Amino acid sequence: MSRVAVLLCACALDALLGDPYAMPHIIRWIGSLITLAERVVRRLFAPTPQGERLAGAVLVAAVLSVSAAAALLVLRLASAVSPWLGFVVQTFVCYQMLAARQLAIEAGKVYRALRDEGLEAARVAVSMIVGRDTQALDEAGVTRAAVETVAENASDGFVAPLLFMAVGGPLAGVLYKAVNTMDSMVGYKNDAYRHLGTVAARLDDVCNWLPARVTGALMCAVAPLVGLDGRGAWRVMWRDHARHASPNSGWPEAACAGALGVRLAGPASYFGKVVDKPTIGYDLRPIEAEDIVRANRLLAGCACAALVVALVLAWATTMAGR
Repeated sequence: MSRVAVLLCACALDALLGDPYAMPHIIRWIGSLITLAERVVRRLFAPTPQGERLAGAVLVAAVLSVSAAAALLVLRLASAVSPWLGFVVQTFVCYQMLAARQLAIEAGKVYRALRDEGLEAARVAVSMIVGRDTQALDEAGVTRAAVETVAENASDGFVAPLLFMAVGGPLAGVLYKAVNTMDSMVGYKNDAYRHLGTVAARLDDVCNWLPARVTGALMCAVAPLVGLDGRGAWRVMWRDHARHASPNSGWPEAACAGALGVRLAGPASYFGKVVDKPTIGYDLRPIEAEDIVRANRLLAGCACAALVVALVLAWATTMAGR
């Protein structure tokens, strides 16, 4: 039952605190490790496609090994000192793997900027949470970017790490977030990372295959409970999930689009280049700033449902282990 208690406490901390900027954070440490590892492997391997792919594989192995060793050492030492200290450290580690509250906070900043400060402030706010170019976005473009971010990150920011931790404890959560962070830092298809980031991107796709689909299904299930269109969510998810370039992100994004009754995705600019992406969802009405609030409501409902699933998994895994 300790894993169940750890997950409950971790989710409660995430809901109450989010990720205060002043707090030391494991994900930032992993990010620093990735930056250092990238610098080293680029020096060790030839700047050819084959050399960079090999460098990327070594980077992934090094980051996962160091992250696992550090996490295991801290967890073991804490448990050796005291079972209660072990519980506290496990809870803190699991809490830092979750980001539902912070995701809602950052999306809320975009909404308030649109409502109170104007388009330029909203462009700055949304640039903090998206990878696309935001300088030329209109109000609909800013809103669409924020909603898409909430939908996509519901999986890798909350549901996926929660499910990994339910089955494998804090260590599994750390390893998942290490993979996910590598993908976000080196998994680009540009000139700098097209080959170096291949292994990290493929591993992230594998790790998120099931959680993304679970997230989409949970969004569809809870949509009517939070005042959104459940039938539309199911219909659009099944019809449009494959329109996303990612094999995983399309599931929650399509579910969200259907629940809101709006059209997401479409052409977007990245690093000055326009990418002509297919649209997702029905264009039943123009997207509006209030859709950010609705997306956050869907995120909250999905997070609650995911917690129930995770608690059942944690209990079942513990019983099976015994």
